Amino acid sequence: MKSFTEEALLLYLYQETDKNLTKEIEAALEEDIHLQERLKLLQRSIKQLERLKKQSKHPREESVNSILAYAKKLAKK
Repeated sequence: MKSFTEEALLLYLYQETDKNLTKEIEAALEEDIHLQERLKLLQRSIKQLERLKKQSKHPREESVNSILAYAKKLAKK
């Protein structure tokens, strides 16, 4: 049985594999429970990253400008 890299599986999940690789992965998924588990783990990881991305808060522009001004002031000394 062919072994697939994490990169190939990620490309598959994002539907960016070519037709041949897609067919190979899908055929392997029908038979290989370990590959199924790896794919499920990657899917969960993607979902967690997407949730974190939505939750992430950006600092206010005022805060960033204050920090930059302070750093600039210190750099001049």
